[in-house]
Amino acid sequence: MEDLAKFLFGVSGNVIALFLFLSPVPTFWRIIRRKSTEDFSGVPYNMTLINCLLSAWYGLPFVSPNNILVSTINGAGAVIETAYVVVFLVFASTHKTRLRTLGLAAAVASVFAAVALVSLLALHGQHRKLLCGVAATVCSICMYASPLSIMRLVIKTKSVEYMPFLLSLAVFLCGTSWFIYGLLGRDPFVTIPNGCGSFLGAVQLVLYAIYRNNKGAGGGSGGKQAGDDDVEMAEGRNNKVADGGAADDDSTAGGKASTEV
Repeated sequence: MEDLAKFLFGVSGNVIALFLFLSPVPTFWRIIRRKSTEDFSGVPYNMTLINCLLSAWYGLPFVSPNNILVSTINGAGAVIETAYVVVFLVFASTHKTRLRTLGLAAAVASVFAAVALVSLLALHGQHRKLLCGVAATVCSICMYASPLSIMRLVIKTKSVEYMPFLLSLAVFLCGTSWFIYGLLGRDPFVTIPNGCGSFLGAVQLVLYAIYRNNKGAGGGSGGKQAGDDDVEMAEGRNNKVADGGAADDDSTAGGKASTEV
């Protein structure tokens, strides 16, 4: 029964996380349509990519047995984030933006290659699991902490205009699903970061409940700031959702960031 419950929570976590990974699609459709990344930042997508790569590696049977559902969703996330990074490279608005994105992508590849090679060639058993688990946990916590900027903005402006309810709900459900999955599997490297994600998602929902009637209060010059902050939230992963103007597009991108598992 416990194994079945773990499997069901893992499947639900996969579904919600996939939704979060795909939420920035409208933003990238805008980039492709306009053939420019404009003022959007590629940093969140590179950060989510390294998180997905490390988490997918951690979930492989020869690293962490019985965690294949962690690998499936993060493997899919890695493919999606790679596509986002490629789009950024192709449509970079300036040469400087392209070089910065390329440098970040190279750093992501280097870090992942180093962790994978050391764990595969130099470590075995619990030592391998420990290295990969710690690396994945650190990245996941950083990704889950990224929405703090938009939460600060909500408190400052007393407006949830740039913190979509569905996005916050998805963050909470995704973090909770993987938190329970980790508890059932007695895996601290899944439980700890997703416990943080579940908590931060719950805080977002509380803020939404408090300021839900003030969606327009953050208008004016605050819109630009909100857009910038939301972009930096990304994927979380699990990346979460909404689109329209520049600020709304960024909100969509932001959702991705917190979806990481």
